[in-house]
Amino acid sequence: EKILTHLSKAGLIVGDVKEAQAARVAALFMPHGLGHMLGIDTHDVGGYPLDGPERPTAPGIKKLRTARTVQAGMYLTVEPGLYFIDALLEPGLENPELSKFLNKDRVKEFMGMGGVRIEEDVLITADGCEVFSKVPRTIEEIEAVMKA
Repeated sequence: EKILTHLSKAGLIVGDVKEAQAARVAALFMPHGLGHMLGIDTHDVGGYPLDGPERPTAPGIKKLRTARTVQAGMYLTVEPGLYFIDALLEPGLENPELSKFLNKDRVKEFMGMGGVRIEEDVLITADGCEVFSKVPRTIEEIEAVMKA
């Protein structure tokens, strides 16, 4: 919902954000999951335990890499991102159920641009999490890195 709200403010999507969310419009801009377990391997197994839920198949959530209850001591990533991928957006613009939420001219301005994703590596603690990533977040911080 948050990404769709910002896309709406930027004039990329139109209409009701909740309805766009239900139609899975966000999957056109965020085709990946929100994170994964970290361990011996970068994409550690264990996100779907045998006694847990099955992997979803719906657009926008089919690439989620974990559906387990996180516990203190687990390491995982949190990876919000936003992409403008022609291979995803073109079919979305042609699909009447999705295109009614898209400002076609505005979306086309960004097509082919690529995207951005920030990966946070976090340790789950008893009272929250500890973030291990040191990534610039504000405009000022990003511009300072780019000038360096």
